[in-house]
Amino acid sequence: MRKFVPKFILSIYHFCLAYVGALIYGWPTKKMIVIGVTGTKGKTTTCNLIAQILTALGHKVGLTTTVNFQIGEKEWINREKQTMLGRLKLQKLLWRMRQAGCRYAVIETSSEGILQHRHRGIDYDIAVLTNLSPEHIERHGGFENYRRAKERLFAAVARKKDGIGVYNLDDKHVEEFLKYSVKNKHGYYQKIPNIHPLTGGSTPNKYQITDIKLQSDGTEFKVNGVSFKTKLIGEMNVYNLTAALVVAAAQGYPLESLRAITEKLKPPAGRLQLVSAGQNFTVVIDYAHEPASLKAAYQAARLFKPRRLIAVLGAQGGGRDQGKRGQLGEVAGNFADYIFVTNEDPYDENPVQIIVDVAAGVRGKPVEKIVDRQKAIIAALKLAQPGDLVLISGKGGEVSMCVAGGRQIPWSDEKIVCDYLAGRRS
Repeated sequence: MRKFVPKFILSIYHFCLAYVGALIYGWPTKKMIVIGVTGTKGKTTTCNLIAQILTALGHKVGLTTTVNFQIGEKEWINREKQTMLGRLKLQKLLWRMRQAGCRYAVIETSSEGILQHRHRGIDYDIAVLTNLSPEHIERHGGFENYRRAKERLFAAVARKKDGIGVYNLDDKHVEEFLKYSVKNKHGYYQKIPNIHPLTGGSTPNKYQITDIKLQSDGTEFKVNGVSFKTKLIGEMNVYNLTAALVVAAAQGYPLESLRAITEKLKPPAGRLQLVSAGQNFTVVIDYAHEPASLKAAYQAARLFKPRRLIAVLGAQGGGRDQGKRGQLGEVAGNFADYIFVTNEDPYDENPVQIIVDVAAGVRGKPVEKIVDRQKAIIAALKLAQPGDLVLISGKGGEVSMCVAGGRQIPWSDEKIVCDYLAGRRS
């Protein structure tokens, strides 16, 4: 039906529905501090880290992300296959947060959600930019439109008299977000020694990341000279965690008061998730599904200094980012020693063609094409020898796979791994 409805009619429909939802549920976000996190990579992890830090500081927190929902101490899996819930569901969830007494609501705010006006009727107080790179831009008609969609979050916060913006100043697109006159700006960075004069109101408070020590069992780094330790791995998580720390600092908490908290933080399911059942090789599950995040995941995997890195990957169907499929294969070929290309979420596309497109990017490395994702994962695990690392990317903690005919079948990469390893022990 959607195919036959003009886009502008759909846009009006989504616009009105968002405000109707807010009205029905009594504008729930007006009585909470609402934190919106947008960007290309790291949104889910950053949201979870913000929620964990605020909870550790004694606040009741609500959370909605691609992976999980949370209201206070209650947490459950997001089975909706949506980052931002549609129709009236998001406002209902926010109402439940308010009814439970949550002081903060942390919302992973996607460009797709903004395009469908799901951010309307939400009273954002804080906007966070993780980073920006081309992803799913076919839905927006180009990268500029994709970026502008994300900018709307900062435009909304700029209308608040005490709005707060948190920015990754190392991102090359950050000036497009800084141009909005957000009252209180906070920028974190590693790579640039000086912050140039900025438009759009105040110059941000600066938080410099230094002395990064990346290891397979955790990370150490400093922010403005304050030392932090975390069990999170990889440079991307230094940025994700720093964004979360800056949010807390913007709420009046000194960085020094957050040091003990960072040692207890954990990533969300399917984000550089280690799966251990006593095997003599390492298994990591990660959501990475576009070239930049896949490269970051492989770089983190290399911290384990594996004898071999065995990769299992695929690409999304449904017309999503078709031009990046070969790039995914190229990235895998640059890092992995052996590669299995398989299914991910084919939707109505021919899964064999998707696999062929990804495998075409691999150069000079052995590659196997296996349509059945479960068989591909098991093949990788069978190939693994002592000291190897198997990185299974693309789905992370997702609990379903989208196939032809609009169907979703139950899925869990983690369960497949655990079942195989358990069977191998018995």
